[in-house]
Amino acid sequence: MKLEEDTMSLSVIVLAAGKGTRMRSSLSKVLHTLAGKTLIERVLNSAYQLNPSQVVVVYGHQGETLKAALNKIFPKLEWALQAEPQGTAHAVLQALALIPDNHQVLILSADVPLISAVTLQRLIDETPEPAMGMITAVLSEPAGLGRIVRDHKNAVIRVVEEKDASVQEKTIQEVNSNIFYIKAALLKRWLPSFQANNQQKEYYLPDLVSASYREKLLIHVLAPTSAMEIEGINDKLQLANLERKLQRQLAEDFMLKGVTILDPNRLDIRGEVEIEADVTLDINIILEGRVVIKSGARIGPQCVLKNCTVEKGAIIKAHSLIDGAHIGPFCEVGPFARLRPGTVLAEASRIGNFVEIKQATVGKNSKINHLSYVGDATIGQDVNVGAGTITCNYNGVIKQQTIIEDGAFIGVHVQLVAPVRVGTEATIGAGTTLTKDAPAQQLTLSRAPLRTVADWVSPLKRQDEK
Repeated sequence: MKLEEDTMSLSVIVLAAGKGTRMRSSLSKVLHTLAGKTLIERVLNSAYQLNPSQVVVVYGHQGETLKAALNKIFPKLEWALQAEPQGTAHAVLQALALIPDNHQVLILSADVPLISAVTLQRLIDETPEPAMGMITAVLSEPAGLGRIVRDHKNAVIRVVEEKDASVQEKTIQEVNSNIFYIKAALLKRWLPSFQANNQQKEYYLPDLVSASYREKLLIHVLAPTSAMEIEGINDKLQLANLERKLQRQLAEDFMLKGVTILDPNRLDIRGEVEIEADVTLDINIILEGRVVIKSGARIGPQCVLKNCTVEKGAIIKAHSLIDGAHIGPFCEVGPFARLRPGTVLAEASRIGNFVEIKQATVGKNSKINHLSYVGDATIGQDVNVGAGTITCNYNGVIKQQTIIEDGAFIGVHVQLVAPVRVGTEATIGAGTTLTKDAPAQQLTLSRAPLRTVADWVSPLKRQDEK
């Protein structure tokens, strides 16, 4: 999505100072994840798409942990400390010292993670000067949220929090999102005068509505595209419920683009995912990080794909873990395969059950079908790697390379002690421990002498005879 650049000066304030006690967690509330990203990261991603002049995060509880988590991702963040939690209006006041009077200010909450840049841009574009903009939504179940009170002309006059609301006011279904767009100079003039005359004994940011109404400032109200955009997170039950709603929406978006998802309630997307048409996803699949799945690919049940690419027509069979790998077109992987970072499979290669591969390239039409480990290796095309084969790539200090050239045949239960090279069309006999290069087009094998001990008696039998 590309948003038009705005020439006016915009500052964004993100409120993230709350303790989040209802999460019952030692982790800061806003660092809990939703579909693979922290709550506050989602809010900041939307904020930065607006091309603001500055973004200020108001922090308090676990502030240093929050800074450490975010500064690497968003190095231009500015920080304002709310040393004591005295409410949302007090939190905004701490940030205003960093913001010029002539800036427009967009106020966001770090625990309202799904607010979209599109909706925020609409709020900015549609709020006329010098009005205040705010986002509200009508909900069938508004319990726990601040209600929007309107006058007989339908003008917004104030926001009442549920704990302070009358029985009649609690029947109102229009709710406040705590997202406001207003001139910095007005915030600096109004906020110091707010009173904590409420059940919480806190300074409420929604009192901006009453202040605007008193001074006859136009209040522009905008509804989000979806009510999910303004759902807040206060406890882990709300977090889990929003996770399910978001996952269902993501699945539906892909299905409308031609992806076959056998059960959209059993798919989890936890990153930036691209899936082309005619891909089939079975049940209980997890997609993490950056994942690309090309047309015609099929992903079996119970698979985890993380930071990987699956090319067209490839098949990933059940219970496979793909992490940091590139799977070429028409490959077959699994079931019960593990591909670790640095794995590259060329076209039509096959990786079978209980095979683990890392930092290795497997050539076109090559097969590693059973119970093998291949690490730090280059395998050519049309190679067969037999069951139980391992590359002994680590000597306790460094990792070394195994090279298997085109057309080679590796028998079962072979150990390839790196660094070692197997030549073109070479054959390695079953049970061999290969410690030096094997020449091309020849059979190389090692065999321990076979002997039978005729007078051998088991220790258990000897014990019985005593």
